[in-house]
Amino acid sequence: MAQTPSTMLPLGTPLPAFNLKDTVSGEYISSEKLEGTLVLVGFICNHCPYVINIIKELTTACNEFVAQDVSVVMISSNDVDAYPQDGPEKMTEFAQEQGFKFAYCYDQTQEIAKSFDAACTPEFYLFNGDRTLIYRGQFDSSRPKTDKTVDGFDLREAVKLGLDGKMLEEQIPSVGCNIKWKS
Repeated sequence: MAQTPSTMLPLGTPLPAFNLKDTVSGEYISSEKLEGTLVLVGFICNHCPYVINIIKELTTACNEFVAQDVSVVMISSNDVDAYPQDGPEKMTEFAQEQGFKFAYCYDQTQEIAKSFDAACTPEFYLFNGDRTLIYRGQFDSSRPKTDKTVDGFDLREAVKLGLDGKMLEEQIPSVGCNIKWKS
């Protein structure tokens, strides 16, 4: 499991445009039609040990965010020819097993991941009401095979502050598996 850090897209970057199919509802999710006070976009996948390490707490946090008027969209951009366990059908199963109350979309062309300058899973981007980037980075400081508690501190704090019109001062890059790019 190779550790890859997130690239830390510059704060203030506008929300990149996307229109992706949610593997759970079957509906298309358009960045232009997201209505939440904040928009959270995350890059995850089904098989990454870093994602698996946080998935229960991530699901709880994101379901809470949705209830707080935050639009939440998780995206998988991995090459499914090389990693079939990350394909849309498996994404649907994974989302249902975990209890997602938010979109889990498949980025088949990988263009959306590139537009976010995404590098790893998991990786998170939070946009304010003007749809400009106010947070990018880690869920929390936990990692697989460490004794650090999975609590979602960094992302929870970023959302809390974002809902108050503020921004988290210290933003730490996420670390995870690299996105599996098509050759």
